[in-house]
Amino acid sequence: MFRTFANAWKIKELRNKILFTLAVLFIYRIGANIFVPFVSRDGVLSMGGTTAFNIFNVLSGGAAERMTLFALGVSPYITASIVVQLLSVAIPALERLSKMGDEGKKKIDTITRYITIVIAVIMAIGYYMMIKADGLLGSTPTTGWMGFFYAVVIIASFCAGSSIVMWLAEKINDKGIGNGISLILFANIISTLPNLAISMFQLSTNNVTTSGSSIVTIPGFNWRGTLISVLTIVVILLLVWFIIFISDSERRIPVQYAKKVVGRKMYGGQNSNLPIKVNMTGVMPIIFANAIMSIPGLIAQFMINSENETVQKVAVFMSGTGWIYVTIQFILVLAFAYFYVAISFNPTEVAGNLQKNGGSIPGIRPGKATSDYISKVLSRVTLIGALSLSIISIVPHVVVLILNYVPADGAHSIVDIYSAILSPVAFAGTSIIIAVGVILETIREIEAQMTMRHYKGFLE
Repeated sequence: MFRTFANAWKIKELRNKILFTLAVLFIYRIGANIFVPFVSRDGVLSMGGTTAFNIFNVLSGGAAERMTLFALGVSPYITASIVVQLLSVAIPALERLSKMGDEGKKKIDTITRYITIVIAVIMAIGYYMMIKADGLLGSTPTTGWMGFFYAVVIIASFCAGSSIVMWLAEKINDKGIGNGISLILFANIISTLPNLAISMFQLSTNNVTTSGSSIVTIPGFNWRGTLISVLTIVVILLLVWFIIFISDSERRIPVQYAKKVVGRKMYGGQNSNLPIKVNMTGVMPIIFANAIMSIPGLIAQFMINSENETVQKVAVFMSGTGWIYVTIQFILVLAFAYFYVAISFNPTEVAGNLQKNGGSIPGIRPGKATSDYISKVLSRVTLIGALSLSIISIVPHVVVLILNYVPADGAHSIVDIYSAILSPVAFAGTSIIIAVGVILETIREIEAQMTMRHYKGFLE
């Protein structure tokens, strides 16, 4: 990996793209630490630790709980992209645009931007309601005309931040290296690692106990905190290895090409294979699923203060707590994995290309039989990849949920006492999949661009 980056650095064009990408990510992290007007800078939004808000906070790199300019992060843009891609399958006009090349892509990008703004406005209003409910507006008026004015300014600031994030992501796609959305999420995840490391060190050097209903910290070596910290690191390393293993795994379908004579030369007659990757979709199913899961928690804030008992129950359900979140997360990752494979890999087109080039799968007739065979293999391989992504994303969360039932001291569970470590660990699977997946995809893109420039020696 490091050699790939080192060799890419020697090529001026790639070096400029890498520097441009790093500059954009640096600008993004600055914006993620700029507070919006009229919001208390000393406050931290927690929303009671609900799962929906926690994952929303992870995707924003902690900007959500600090209530900064980029608090909404890339969630509106991701959600708009999902909506447009789904509509492209259902609406013939959008489907035609998607097949029109660069001109159609520009029109679809424009539609995506408009939908992003609409979703950002909805999420910003819900986010403002969360801040208001937690009393984090300080002395800012919340009623009357002045209250309305301050609310508009705060909501407009969040929407503007979301628009800037969308623009930065598109600039990375156009002039940088890698996928803009994925790289911004990667930067957000990496930014949370120092805080996790500090929490591990503090809990290893301080004893945590309870006094009545409160948790007390006493200086001194804590063997239990040290053990939890070491196990957390081991689990993270194992997850990284497994994710890389799944990403590099593929099912190779044997292909045989017929011999043909052109002039005095004979071509073909060779054996090859059609590789189908186990994780063909990369990190996009995880990103899309988490973006979808974060929206209901914000919308629920419209209803959480309602006096109607039924509305309150719906709001609690939409906030995504416990096993509800795990189940929906598992299903969404599976669904998006199959959806992405369906729109990115066409077995009928692949079978047609094989037939045109004189290739065939041994024992399978060309044409529809080949297409059906490839579809069957693709379905099975996709199931393995989708299940792997789903399991990795929920297993750490399941472990933390189980630990909630294990009392450590009195009425407090292990998660209550060691929440500084175990709360981020609940989303470790999701974060690691995104981080490792983005690194692998970026390396592949760099290697592909180096190959196009006929650069030799980068794999030596």
